[in-house]
Amino acid sequence: MQIKPGSFCPLIQADCKGLECSWFTQVRGTNPNTGKEVDEWGCAVTWLPVLLIENSQQQRQTGAAVESFRNEAIKAAALLAAPRQTLTLPAD
Repeated sequence: MQIKPGSFCPLIQADCKGLECSWFTQVRGTNPNTGKEVDEWGCAVTWLPVLLIENSQQQRQTGAAVESFRNEAIKAAALLAAPRQTLTLPAD
């Protein structure tokens, strides 16, 4: 059994007006759940769950990149703060 979404709009309490509605939006990109390309028109309200999932994924990736950069900066600071060792070359 295939579940199909209805066309009732809770904003106007009537059937969806499609392209006549300002909230009817085209979304292009990659579905974060399936990885498939998306190029569809739909109500902005119905796109919210997908866009929220994508936003959360991007935030996690940004957090990981910032943490990685912080770790590298700490390593570099530790190297700069470490006392320098002097090497003496043997005399010929």
